[in-house]
Amino acid sequence: MFIYLLRSSSMMKTCCFSPRFFNSSAPRIPLQLPSKMETHLWYILPNEVKDASILNQCLELLSPSEKENVNHMRGMELKKTALLARALVRTTIARYQINSEVCPRSLKFSKNIHGKPEVEWPKSDDRHPPALRFNLSHTSSLIACGVTMDSSIGIDVEEKQRTIKHDVLSFARRYFSDREVDLLAAIPDPEVQRQEFLKLWTLKEAYVKALGRGFSGAPFKTFTILFRAPTTSLPWNSKSKALEIVVDSFDEPTNFATNWQFSLLELAGSHYAAICKENISPTEGEGSKPMKLTVWKTIPFVEDHCVSGTDSVINISGLA
Repeated sequence: MFIYLLRSSSMMKTCCFSPRFFNSSAPRIPLQLPSKMETHLWYILPNEVKDASILNQCLELLSPSEKENVNHMRGMELKKTALLARALVRTTIARYQINSEVCPRSLKFSKNIHGKPEVEWPKSDDRHPPALRFNLSHTSSLIACGVTMDSSIGIDVEEKQRTIKHDVLSFARRYFSDREVDLLAAIPDPEVQRQEFLKLWTLKEAYVKALGRGFSGAPFKTFTILFRAPTTSLPWNSKSKALEIVVDSFDEPTNFATNWQFSLLELAGSHYAAICKENISPTEGEGSKPMKLTVWKTIPFVEDHCVSGTDSVINISGLA
C-alpha cells in the first residue's frame, strides 16, 4: 500500500527510468527544450491519480530527504500532493533532450539564498550544463510546473473558488499597493472584486517567485501589477487579449516593465494560473511581446495530453 511504502521507504526497490517511460504503451521521443522565447507548463490534477501503483512509482523517484518531507506531512491528502509535486518536477525535467538521457531519480537540486530551487547539474569539462529553469506551484487540487530556457520563471496557481477569510479590501490594504487597492475598491460587485483580487495575487506571487527572492525579499506592497493597452502593435490575427500585464517596482525604478513577460490564464476550468518570465532581450520603449506558451496535462507513467488551444487553457491576458 502507498501509506506502507511511505513509512518503509528503505525497503523499496530503486530504479531508473529513461525519458521514454512516460507512455506505458509505447516509447516516446524526448522533447526538445523550449526555445528562448517559449514557456512550457505541465500540470497534474491530484484527484485523477488514484492508482496506488502510480503513487508508489512516483515515490521511487524521490530522494531520501524528499521522502522524509512527504512523510512529515499530516494527512494522506497533503502527503499525496507533496509526493506528486516532487514527482512532477523530476519527470518534467527528465522529459527534455538534454546533453544525454536524464534519469529523474538521479536529479539533484540546490536552493539560492532565498530558498528558490534549481537543478544542480553534474559538472563536466566537455559539456555545459543546460540553462533550464523551472518553477513549481500547487494547491490541493492542482499542481503545475513551468519550464523555460535561459530566463528566470515564476508561476502561481490559485483556486478560483478560494475563500478569503477577511474582507477583500481589508486584506488587500495589508498586502497590495495603494494603486491596486484603489482598483479593487472601484469594483461594486463583491464576487467580481474577489475574482480580481485572486488574479492580482496570483500575478504578484508569480513575479516574486521569478525574482527568486521570496516574499520577504520582495514584499507585495513594493510593486504594482498593471493592466494596460499594448504599446506595441499586435499582428492582425493575434489571439492575445487587448491588455498586457506589466509591473511597476517602487524599490527598483530601473527594473523596467519590459524586463518581464506575464501571462494570466484560467486552467482546467477551476484555477487561475499566472506565469512571469524574464524577458531576455527587452527593448526600451517597446512593450512586452505576448508569451508563447504550450500546456500539457499529465499523469506520471500513464499519459500526457497537450491541452493548449482547448477549453482547459483559457487566455485571460498575455498569451500569443
